[in-house]
Amino acid sequence: MTEETNQPYPKSYLEIDEATKVSGFTMASDVWTCSLLRTLAASKPGGRFLELGTGTGLSTSWILDGMDDESTLISIDFDPRFLEIAKRFLSNDKRLSLLEADGADWFEANKDEKFDYIFADTWHGKYLLLDEAIKMLNKGGLYVIDDMLPQPNWPEGHQEKAVQLILDLENRKDLVLIKQVWATGIVVGVKR
Repeated sequence: MTEETNQPYPKSYLEIDEATKVSGFTMASDVWTCSLLRTLAASKPGGRFLELGTGTGLSTSWILDGMDDESTLISIDFDPRFLEIAKRFLSNDKRLSLLEADGADWFEANKDEKFDYIFADTWHGKYLLLDEAIKMLNKGGLYVIDDMLPQPNWPEGHQEKAVQLILDLENRKDLVLIKQVWATGIVVGVKR
């Protein structure tokens, strides 16, 4: 097996990818990360899933592809222009709730919710409100982040934030971590 080995794409992925390119959205998760998201989703039958940072729905389509019929996914984004692409291609999936919301406001309104899987692909739940996100995980729940290796679109000073986030995660007693120097740099934590 090599890095060129093709992953089977979820339904609507190629259409979402094309619409994403047309929209100018450049922050989507790569196929390797997404294939891991799908595989990890399959490990939580009947699970409650949370995606922070829908973007255009590319990673959302992969998470849905790994979920079983009894699972549910809430996916949140604040940008209606990109969220509209996800809605166009994914809103017919009854397991999915796509929400337009500010992350801080959503966390405040939903602080008592519990999830089996959180993919934090935006500031909230990752660089902001990390403790609140981890508190939402059930025991054995998965916390997944990507883009931990330097990225060409990172603004000045972001490298230091990423390093600090990794240190913060390593110092937590409530997570067991694996850090993967693969794809864009992935960290998976399991809640103790």
